Amino acid sequence: MKVPSVNLLFTLVTVAYAGKNSRTFTVLRFNNDAGKFSTEGRMDPIISPGAASSHSHGIMGGSNFGLIVQGDHLLDSNCTNALIKNDKSNYWIPDLWFRSPTNGTFRKVPLFYMNIYYFFEESDDDIKAFPPGLKMVIGDPTKRDPPATGGLQLDPTKGKIQPVQWVCPAQGNPDRYPPGSDGTHAGLQDPNDKGAGAGFPVINCDGYASPLRQDIHLPSCYNPSVGIEDYKNNMAFPTVSGSKQNCPAGWVHVPHVFFEVYWDTPHFANDWQRDGQHQPFVLANGDRTGYSSHGDMISGWDVDTLQAIIDSCDTGTSGMDNCPDIIGGVNRNDICRINPDFPDPASEWLTVLPGNNPVTGWE
Repeated sequence: MKVPSVNLLFTLVTVAYAGKNSRTFTVLRFNNDAGKFSTEGRMDPIISPGAASSHSHGIMGGSNFGLIVQGDHLLDSNCTNALIKNDKSNYWIPDLWFRSPTNGTFRKVPLFYMNIYYFFEESDDDIKAFPPGLKMVIGDPTKRDPPATGGLQLDPTKGKIQPVQWVCPAQGNPDRYPPGSDGTHAGLQDPNDKGAGAGFPVINCDGYASPLRQDIHLPSCYNPSVGIEDYKNNMAFPTVSGSKQNCPAGWVHVPHVFFEVYWDTPHFANDWQRDGQHQPFVLANGDRTGYSSHGDMISGWDVDTLQAIIDSCDTGTSGMDNCPDIIGGVNRNDICRINPDFPDPASEWLTVLPGNNPVTGWE
């Protein structure tokens, strides 16, 4: 399964033909070396520049990723594992860990695969390529309390933004969360999609080629008066008016980026008992709830390449590598591994999470 949830896909279809300027999209994929990130470790050049980050991350993209990334530094990368050669951006998320129910030790969950959707919204705005070096962060690593809804909420006029979600493809379509859960002891069901919600589901996600999925939506309005470095204030979600999504006056409408991350959770299916109330996975920051899901991006796009894709590509799930006349061409075999500055311990099973993050939330 390499498409968004039914809910999101329905939105795409209904919006795509609603006006003169239709919404289009395409999907960036990676040469990810059988499910591997480009690098992993306690590195985050946005939140913790020049130092070890508080928790471990999995990183995709250009080889110039490091403890400090500024300006157009990524454009000078020697390689990228993105299928589009002129995308030297980095995309990263917290690692996912399995916590043994028998002795409390931790083992890293392998990445299954990761896609990056680029949505070009129907809008009164002209959609422009990211400025090189634009830093974006979404989600709250400290969050352990439930959001207002188990569904996505991306319109700022309708209340607090809820940009992250977990999706659990499962055979037989069972309940993913305890019936009636209010989010204080287990996750929250999406009211419009039985297969999705806020927080970790309590079942084994065993859909065909589709294990547990982490969904992360980045905002698509950039404030140039703030600049590329001020990740706390430089981005916002567009407001929705009818079928169109528009940015505030003076802001730049950039692509709506959506991380779709599949984790190989079935690898641990025989290591825990399903009781309908608990689950064994924790994020690298120690979050047992999954509410603190978050993602980061630094743009390393060649501006002309991305602008051409925005203006002319609507390949959908067939992939960005099938866009016409891609400037710079396509990668087919470039794995592009990056040596981490602060790698995770080599041992398969750990007694503490990297960074000594305690497990918190629920229970």
